[in-house]
Amino acid sequence: MRSKFSALVTGTSSGLGCAIAQDLLAEGWMVHGLDVLPATISHERFVSHAVDLRDALAAQEVAAACASIGVFVHAAGLLRVARLGSLAPEDLEVMWQVHVAAASAIGNQLIPRMVEQQFGRVVLIGSRVSAGIAGRSHYAATKSALNALARSWASEVVRAGVTVNVVSPAATNTGMVKQTGRSASPPVLPPIGRLIEPQEISSLVRYLIGPNAAAITGQNIQICGGSSLT
Repeated sequence: MRSKFSALVTGTSSGLGCAIAQDLLAEGWMVHGLDVLPATISHERFVSHAVDLRDALAAQEVAAACASIGVFVHAAGLLRVARLGSLAPEDLEVMWQVHVAAASAIGNQLIPRMVEQQFGRVVLIGSRVSAGIAGRSHYAATKSALNALARSWASEVVRAGVTVNVVSPAATNTGMVKQTGRSASPPVLPPIGRLIEPQEISSLVRYLIGPNAAAITGQNIQICGGSSLT
């Protein structure tokens, strides 16, 4: 499929989005990267699109201009933490815009075209804490919404050769886990004794977009280092 279709990945300037985009490039994909920050990837098959994903209309317009997309990976994300009594509506709004509204706007453009192509792979990067965790209620709520989006979309396109899944990591070795201001909900080291590595997330994403994963859809797959065992 690589010769016929391209991939669209959000959040490619750093973290998981960057790791996923680089892996797809290494496998021969043409990659469109969407990010508000300057591109950190330089490759002949990488096209950088500067877009603020808080603006769903702008994200939708960029997606509409990208031709022959066969893979959509929504890896862009941000984290705002706070406990009850300190919750800020603006934090919920910005996480909803980036995690959910941007995914919805881009998916609304790309997935119907995937159905016409009779091929498509959608992977949304969720979180193991989507079921709820103290100090991260707003973040968990927006990541939980991705699970509902994925299952709903998957049920609509299951007969058209299009799969939609969520990959939900535990604490991962990216800039997000190291950011300041997380005293309300600090990162928890998984039971394996280390953070999840971006490459481990990217490897699963690569499998889900490949031919051997055509029967996997509507799933929320955790890479948790044993965190779900407790």
